[in-house]
Amino acid sequence: MWASSFSLIHFMEFASMGLIMNICNVLFFIWLFIWGVTNIITNHKSGQKSRFTTNVSWFSIITIVSTSIITISHMGYIVYKLLNHELVTYELMIITSTWCLASVVGVYSSVTRAKSPVVVILFWCVSLVLDSVSVTLMVVNNNTNVFRSVSNIIDMGNLALTIVLCFDGVSYFVTKNDKDLEEPLIQESGEECDAFTNAGIWEKVTFNWLGPLFETDRAQKLEFVHVPSIPESETAEEAALLLEESIHKQKTGGAVSPKGILHAIRGSLAINAVFAGVNTLASYTGPILITQFVNYLSEDSTESSYKTGLILSFIFFVAKTVESLSQRQWYFGAQRIGIRIRAALMVLIYKKSLSIKYGATSNGKIINLINVDVEKISEFFWHIHGIWLLPVQVLLALIILYTNLGFFPSLAAFVSTVLVIISNTPLANMQKDFQTKVMESKDSRIKATSEILKSMRVLKLHSWECNFKIKLIELREKERNWLKKYLYTCSAIAFLFWTSPTLVAVSTFSVCIFLKTPLTPGVVLSTLATFRILQDPIYNLPELVSMVAQTKVSLDRVRDFVSDQDSKQLGESQMLHGSNAAIEIEPGEFSWDKNDLDQTRPTIKICEKMKIPKGYKVAIFGLVGAGKSSFLFSILGEIPRVSGGRVKVFGSKAFVPQSAWIQTGTIKNNILFGREMNRSFYDEVVDGCGLDRDFETLVDGDESVVGERGLNLSGGQKQRIQLARALYSDQDVYFLDDPFSAVDAHTGTHMFKKCLLNLLDKKTVVYVTHQLEFLSASDLILVIKDGGIIQSGKYNDLIADPTNEFARQIAAHSKSLNQVNPPHQPKALSKSSHGSRIMTEHGASKPKGGSSEAMPQEESQSGRVKYSVYNAFITSAYKGALVPVVVICHTLFLALQMGSNYWMSWATEDPGRVSSKRLVGVFVILSGGSSVFILGRVVLLSTIAIETGQNMFLKMLSSVFRAPVSFFDSTPSSRILNRCSTDQSTVDVDIPYRLAGLVFAILQLLSIILLMSHVAWPIFILCVIIIAISVWYQAYYITTARELARMIGIQKSPIQHHFSESISGASTIRCFNQEIRFLSKCFRVIDDYSRVTFHNTATMEWLCVRINFLFNLVFFILLVILVHLPRASIDPSLAGLAVTYGLSLNVLQAWVTWNLCNVENKMISVERILQFSSIPSEAPKVIENCKPDPNWPTNGQIELKDLHVQYHPALPMVLRGITCTFPGQKKIGVVGRTGCGKSTLIQALFRVVEPTMGQILIDGLDVSKIGLHDLRSKLGIIPQDPTLFQGTMRFNLDPLEQHSDHDIWEVLNKCRLADIVRQDKRLLDTPVAEDGENWSVGQRQLVCLARALLQKRKILVLDEATASIDTETDNVMQKTIREETSRCTVITIAHRIPTIVDSDLVLVLDQGKVAEYDSPMLLQQDGSSAFSKLVSEFLRRSL
Repeated sequence: MWASSFSLIHFMEFASMGLIMNICNVLFFIWLFIWGVTNIITNHKSGQKSRFTTNVSWFSIITIVSTSIITISHMGYIVYKLLNHELVTYELMIITSTWCLASVVGVYSSVTRAKSPVVVILFWCVSLVLDSVSVTLMVVNNNTNVFRSVSNIIDMGNLALTIVLCFDGVSYFVTKNDKDLEEPLIQESGEECDAFTNAGIWEKVTFNWLGPLFETDRAQKLEFVHVPSIPESETAEEAALLLEESIHKQKTGGAVSPKGILHAIRGSLAINAVFAGVNTLASYTGPILITQFVNYLSEDSTESSYKTGLILSFIFFVAKTVESLSQRQWYFGAQRIGIRIRAALMVLIYKKSLSIKYGATSNGKIINLINVDVEKISEFFWHIHGIWLLPVQVLLALIILYTNLGFFPSLAAFVSTVLVIISNTPLANMQKDFQTKVMESKDSRIKATSEILKSMRVLKLHSWECNFKIKLIELREKERNWLKKYLYTCSAIAFLFWTSPTLVAVSTFSVCIFLKTPLTPGVVLSTLATFRILQDPIYNLPELVSMVAQTKVSLDRVRDFVSDQDSKQLGESQMLHGSNAAIEIEPGEFSWDKNDLDQTRPTIKICEKMKIPKGYKVAIFGLVGAGKSSFLFSILGEIPRVSGGRVKVFGSKAFVPQSAWIQTGTIKNNILFGREMNRSFYDEVVDGCGLDRDFETLVDGDESVVGERGLNLSGGQKQRIQLARALYSDQDVYFLDDPFSAVDAHTGTHMFKKCLLNLLDKKTVVYVTHQLEFLSASDLILVIKDGGIIQSGKYNDLIADPTNEFARQIAAHSKSLNQVNPPHQPKALSKSSHGSRIMTEHGASKPKGGSSEAMPQEESQSGRVKYSVYNAFITSAYKGALVPVVVICHTLFLALQMGSNYWMSWATEDPGRVSSKRLVGVFVILSGGSSVFILGRVVLLSTIAIETGQNMFLKMLSSVFRAPVSFFDSTPSSRILNRCSTDQSTVDVDIPYRLAGLVFAILQLLSIILLMSHVAWPIFILCVIIIAISVWYQAYYITTARELARMIGIQKSPIQHHFSESISGASTIRCFNQEIRFLSKCFRVIDDYSRVTFHNTATMEWLCVRINFLFNLVFFILLVILVHLPRASIDPSLAGLAVTYGLSLNVLQAWVTWNLCNVENKMISVERILQFSSIPSEAPKVIENCKPDPNWPTNGQIELKDLHVQYHPALPMVLRGITCTFPGQKKIGVVGRTGCGKSTLIQALFRVVEPTMGQILIDGLDVSKIGLHDLRSKLGIIPQDPTLFQGTMRFNLDPLEQHSDHDIWEVLNKCRLADIVRQDKRLLDTPVAEDGENWSVGQRQLVCLARALLQKRKILVLDEATASIDTETDNVMQKTIREETSRCTVITIAHRIPTIVDSDLVLVLDQGKVAEYDSPMLLQQDGSSAFSKLVSEFLRRSL
């Protein structure tokens, strides 16, 4: 009965296979015929003739020979049957006809110049799959009669030839596509191709093309320059071009759509799908054959059965080898597609970010787009084939179950599988929702972190870093709460994943027993193996749905950003000829935000048409917040036009923004800005901008490297460098936004004369200034008020009317000059001057953080990740106490799971051995026990992950916030952000599970090896040898992979840095028409990142190919040993169990290998976090045994005793023995040429830089003896660069929430900000954008002044506090400062002489030394004093 039903099943198998083969062959015959006819018609219409070539490739030879042999064999078999008077079936006729047509098409495309059709290669691949299944069934069913049939011999021979054809065809197709892309570039540049493209078929299959990379690493430490380039198809430029073309073809209006992305990669995706399909089919071969093998072991040994066993073993080995190789190509191909899409999307985002109007782009948002969303989209291509593979996997599993158990048990399995999937679906939805919340909270934290890092100097000066650190911890706590929910939901899903085979098995076997379906060890083990494979689809469906949803969210975010129409409106740049005007301005309205309902009037309103002739010097003048900078931006096309005509600029443009934009790199490169060096003109520009003396004082001169955002330069140096950049560009029209405010009087005069009146003599210049002394030289003055031009004309015409706005400003200027006019009665100095000689043009340049040194490259460890890193990670949560508990839980789970499987196999070996009730009962108890332990394991693991991530974050955060300011000057914020975002995410949700997964996989691998060794002890010796070889391979691989993994982290930072830098300087880049150059750099940094990720993935596949083969060999030898062993010495149930578990040996081993490699690579994230968790910290915040009195300082007297300061032991002294006393409650002005050490003196006072020698005493207390918080919290400062935080006006004025609204409004009134704030209905909740971009620079300085006045410190430092404020407002502010700080010690650094002329004492610095120190009146009386000459210079310039 059993034999007849078995035969019936196999008959059904052959019948269904025959039907499938016939359908496929008919379809391909039609497809091939249509292709041939279409090709002939196309050639005939175009008049082309097929040209035969004598240069035949290896692919062509293999195609011709193999297809000819297959076709002849089929035709020969027909002749053989006819000669023997046998019936020729229609199936044979169909397959012969299809192969004949395929041969003709293949040979035709090989020997002509016609492009090889994809249909032929697809036909070969499908034939390979069908022939493999057919031959497998034939071998299984015919046993010893395989070679006695002519048709069987032909089928097996053709299978071998089809493998060759398929393999060669796919490889040729991939190589051909790559070469088609690279060929034009090779012809142009003559450069060598990358290692991958030049590799042959065998090298690509085995990844031998990586050999030179491994050899290089063995010879020396692997550096980035040693890593080969990537294939042309993966380069950012090529990938972006392909995606843009695809999007254009889809006609979606430039929007990034899934259809457009899929169309761009359709060829690679199709090839990848073939590998995925072959891998899936090969993986199901084991469960199909295991029943036959266990039954074979139960039979008596004969010569014929011996051959059957060997054949079965060989088929097992071939199937596992095909599975391994196809999986490697599948994963590597998916990674290549991901790299391509990631690069393309990054380029599209970069292009868009360069085109968005000024101030509209959030830096944090774009960083999140490239760090999170683009990565999520690229990772999706690892999972995309799951969409169609999942139903195929379920279908194959059900077919195997139906074959083994019948209809109703397989139906029970299907229903229980569906129920498990359904129960998993809500968990997956919760997981998706929680992950969305995690991402949103992470966005908020990263955005806040980015802003805090940019403002760290200001925070430390105000001693606010602890409060802002608490704010970050609160944001992290919100993120942690969502993370906790997300990880525990993942635990529930993992629990279902591990227990699903048990649940399905219990339901299926219960139905079998109820229906009295006969169970044998072979059937039971085959079913259990199928359930283990079915585990993946059950787990993957919710994950796949979640992945699709997450990818869609990310894709929508990218699409919304890239397709946003709110981009800049370019001004029309036209050639000089054809117009006598340089600029034509039509009447119109311009507004920063057209959608702001609270904005009642436009930012800029131009009522009359205006033409500015060539060569004119146009000055723009007005009060703070009048709209001067906005007027410039409206001409540049950076503000959206609400109505009216266009602004036309004839010729090329150059722009100098008010807030200096400096690139990271050398000073020379900042000046050249992509142009060729013209030494004579360059020297002339450098001299005109007063930079020559700065270069003399820097160790590397103009080759000195500038830090991020020019942090290691003074404000004056930054302004002069960007002015030099504009001058060297030699454009037609120049736009200068207050370029003289950050420099001293002498330097400002020098720059005005040399630059504006000399170098730009014949150029058209539009410049904004608050300094009225620079207005008289202009040809036209435009007076701006409330966004409109209220007056225009020449200087003399405007001052003729004493009632207008301009005259009022002149009167305010004259008032300030009256304070400066020297008295007529000479009087000797009350104190000896420390040097009466006037200072040279520039003093010693201020090398904050060491500007003379090159910007340090990011540090990275070398060699193996240290065990201390692993130990720090493992013991971070609960000192590692839960780790042994988790390992024990998993060990018991494995033991109970293996025991339950053995029980089912042993109990069914003899039908009467145990009762049905006992059979199921014991199985349920063992399975239930394993489920309990797996539940404990997943919950404890998530608990460890949550605690570990939080502890490491807090430790790094504390270390970063305790770092000295010099650390932030020399470390780009992108490096810190990388650790706070990418590395922290890896620690939160990746490394704990990956490390645990490695341990679990090793335990499972060891258990399988022990089981196999118990069945056949020689396997143990073989496994020891194989493991030793694997360890050698691992050691050979890991040094290269480790360095590549480190490079990934290092090469990611330049992408973020370039994006951030380009966004902040987008208006400058557009104005100089430098988009192409910056886009080229974008290509380069993305390609550098792709380069290391490409080779890092490839090296992992290199290792997996080799170790996969070794363990497949172990499995094959186990089978051969079992075949050879006497039947009496074999326990069929135990042997079958060993074979069942051995089926997953290569997958498990690959998982161990992949995890082993990945864990060390991922642990580099821990290494990087720990690196920033041990930053050398600045002095203690509080010293308990040396705390000052709570009312200190009472008087505010400051004594400087022999003060020496240098920024680095290798650099020269900046301050050289300064000794003086600032009396309490007095006003002290500090002056000197740009870079003479003024700001360094202030930094020493705040202990931003510690004195090398000497002391600073405040009210007799040595400031170096007390804590930094105790010192800085008692001092007030208004820094040179006004810093605002994103939030509200209230938060910016009182971030610690220590003052009432009444106090805040009071200081707003005093600083002339109250009326501006009241214009917004939200009052104190008026929004402040990122970096305060929605406020002018002058308004930002007023906000900083109001903030300082609100704090009411006893000592107040003003560092160029009113440099960007007009004279009238400055006069009012100085009066306010005098009134509000009458009982305070005020130290003022200013380039405006009226700002400090009313001080009680003036300190003049020269090259880090005290040149003069006395009252301003006495210094002015001495005509030879440096101060009097500064005053004379200012008066001469201003009159």
